Amino acid sequence: MRMLAAVLLLALAASTVLAQTSVRVRGTITQLSGDVLTVKSRDGRDIQLNLAPDAQVVTAKATTLAQFKPGSYVGVTSVKGPGGRLVAKRVHALGPQVPSGHTAWDSMPDSLMTNANLTGTAQVSGGSELTLKYKDGEQKILVTPQTEYFTFDPGSRADLKPGETIFSGARVGGDGKLTTQRVAVSKGGVKPPQ
Repeated sequence: MRMLAAVLLLALAASTVLAQTSVRVRGTITQLSGDVLTVKSRDGRDIQLNLAPDAQVVTAKATTLAQFKPGSYVGVTSVKGPGGRLVAKRVHALGPQVPSGHTAWDSMPDSLMTNANLTGTAQVSGGSELTLKYKDGEQKILVTPQTEYFTFDPGSRADLKPGETIFSGARVGGDGKLTTQRVAVSKGGVKPPQ
């Protein structure tokens, strides 16, 4: 029994460490000094984000549903609407490096993120219904006139200016430092989907 408890404790500790190896960084840029981007998070904390030497910078751009054709790889932030139907709040283009799937999301209360290939769009009552297929399943998500759509343009470190808003997935190193390979930044008042 003690051995089983020890194994379970080790498994729990390992899963906790693995869960903490990547984080989402959202906030407003306060400064860029060399390769260190300082961001004021939504909860008021100062976060230092180390840019990898080859870190990609992209700028957010508003678009429309027409931009997304069958075969597009997209991320859809949704919430459950009346009757439990998923309703899209935001749809944005994704790069091929982003893992597919359907999971809980932390950008708004009770939200979900679906990263998948768009396989079809159909007109339905209340808007259009997107059919999204990913490795382990499929989701049908309603888009409405209130849904926001985003793509990204190539940017540079010159776009990482104080006052701009960013979103980035970062890895936590053994030294506790956050390092990122990609930063999405606001431009012209268009904030990156978060």
